[in-house]
Amino acid sequence: MNIALWIVQGILGAGFIFSGWMKAFQYEKAKKSWPWVNDVSRWFVFFIGIVELLGVLGLILPQATGIAPGLTPMAAFGLAAIVFFGAVFHVMRKEYTNIGVNIVFLVLSLFVAVGRMLY
Repeated sequence: MNIALWIVQGILGAGFIFSGWMKAFQYEKAKKSWPWVNDVSRWFVFFIGIVELLGVLGLILPQATGIAPGLTPMAAFGLAAIVFFGAVFHVMRKEYTNIGVNIVFLVLSLFVAVGRMLY
């Protein structure tokens, strides 16, 4: 189970680093890639990106270092909340094709959160 959790944490980490970095530090590229970015404030997009990047740190570092490993499931629950509210946002905008990624990341985040609480 530990190996499966680490694999999923790596997948989540890579995905959230990609999207968080683009939202926080490549705004123009984000605007071209995701239409919703044009409809919210730049600071909100930046905030989401920073929260995602911090979430990745919480997802990996506590468990990897053994320092406060209880923070890992908390970070995973936090990232799950971000993608859940992202899915709700896309439903409100009738952007149904974008919800698939949110659902996958939600399930993976919840798997890590619950898995790290139990193992």
